[in-house]
Amino acid sequence: MNYKDILSKLPYTRPFLFVDTLLHLDEEGVKGQFTFLDTCDFYKGHFKGNPITPGVILTECCAQIGMVCLGIYLLDKTGTIATDRLKLGMSSAQMEFFLPVYPNETVTVSSKKEYFRFNKLKCAVKMHNEKGKLICKGTLSGMLKIDSDG
Repeated sequence: MNYKDILSKLPYTRPFLFVDTLLHLDEEGVKGQFTFLDTCDFYKGHFKGNPITPGVILTECCAQIGMVCLGIYLLDKTGTIATDRLKLGMSSAQMEFFLPVYPNETVTVSSKKEYFRFNKLKCAVKMHNEKGKLICKGTLSGMLKIDSDG
């Protein structure tokens, strides 16, 4: 399965898609990028005159790249998952934030699988800016499964 196949199976579209490209993906982890364009709606009100990306959006970006892309890969080694059959939900997120992300910044998210069993995936994630500085890091967990009724 190639990276474009994984991206096509994501259950998101713009404006809630926070994955532009995958750089690496294997059974142990994933690395991908996203650019937060200045046209994103949340910049209009966060914050007046000094827009920064909300932490919840950074967490979502980490989850989409670091957990959902990896989970799809782990569930679908045969390349047969239909997007409408994929069910997922985040069960926990513990994140620490160190630097802001401004409009038009590209971030790189890397994820390392801690475990994947009984359809629960737990990952350690990190987000870096273009200068290689750590923006945030944490642990994300979620449930992923293929709906058998599809």
